[in-house]
Amino acid sequence: MHSNAFFLGKGGVGKTTVSAAFALSLARSGKKVLVASLDPAHNLGDVYGVKLFDKPVPVEPNLDALEVDLAAWVERYLEESRSELKATYSYAGTMNLDSFFDIMKYSPGTEEYAVLWAIEHIHCELSAGYDVVVFDTPPTALSLRFLAMPAISNLWVAELTKLRERILQRRTSITRVNPESAVAASCVDKADDKVYGRLGSIRKRLTVLSDLFSNESYVAVVINPDHLSVSEALRIKEELEKIDIPLSGLCVNKRGVSRAAWTMDHRLSKIRSFDFDFLPGGLHEREDLRTIDTKDLVADFLAAGRKGRK
Repeated sequence: MHSNAFFLGKGGVGKTTVSAAFALSLARSGKKVLVASLDPAHNLGDVYGVKLFDKPVPVEPNLDALEVDLAAWVERYLEESRSELKATYSYAGTMNLDSFFDIMKYSPGTEEYAVLWAIEHIHCELSAGYDVVVFDTPPTALSLRFLAMPAISNLWVAELTKLRERILQRRTSITRVNPESAVAASCVDKADDKVYGRLGSIRKRLTVLSDLFSNESYVAVVINPDHLSVSEALRIKEELEKIDIPLSGLCVNKRGVSRAAWTMDHRLSKIRSFDFDFLPGGLHEREDLRTIDTKDLVADFLAAGRKGRK
């Protein structure tokens, strides 16, 4: 069942414009829609002519929108990690956690996890109130990293879980041999072990997100009619295939903006393509989005959703 749509692509190709027009078309067809901007350089509110925040704001009947505050989600992720560390390891109170998390704020992966947990919040806490959630994503590099996070992290968590199981098994063996040992006072049962339980909880969260990306979402790439955009789309397709996320559509935006020769790579030919003409006058108000004909794209999205329910 497809109840989510992600629009990917490199910066400047028109992801926000296409996702905004797509969401507006769905809303005016009677669907209750939430469109969320994940791009740190937000301009979704500018397109709709509405001031947006980190929580849903009504744009018009059937259509709400929000712009994820990525900096706030980084802080939430770090605070959640700090609290979990203290709760899991009682001796952590003697550690200088503030210095550790000051460094972690700038560590690789922190931004990606922050985006991931923001998506999880939208999916688990907000999506029940909508028929469709549309995500306007950051440029390719960050988007591919957060989309890959559940699959990669699940492999990592699986290995940590095996390691924890071996530790608990050895504790059990030592306790049987020497009931008076210091290890006897430690947790030896998986059901009672905080670390093992936490790993299981993380794995469940990651599995939900992995399923969201792979099975519950329509993933489209927005390109412009030029060789750089086509190359980027091909790279996105190849990277998504590695993590079992199917590419559903290809949106060729700004057709007619250039007379330069370009060709669609044959490796993208099996993906359904949707053309959108360049608007010489630009977008000045929300109604201008109606000049972007998303009818076929919306129909393909709805058809894909029906196929998923069979």
